[in-house]
Amino acid sequence: MSSQSNHPEKLGYSIREACHATSLGRTTIFAHIASGRLRVTRIGGRTIIPAESLRKLIQGG
Repeated sequence: MSSQSNHPEKLGYSIREACHATSLGRTTIFAHIASGRLRVTRIGGRTIIPAESLRKLIQGG
């Protein structure tokens, strides 16, 4: 049986999703955004964190 999912890879995360995916708190996520270590994009009224930016943060890049 294949372990691959039929869901496409996420391109971006909401603040809540980023917290859940990284086990970091909202305050920590917002601190990384404010310091420029985490890039965000505003779309309408939503703040989206690109998946690549979140990966770089976690990998220490």
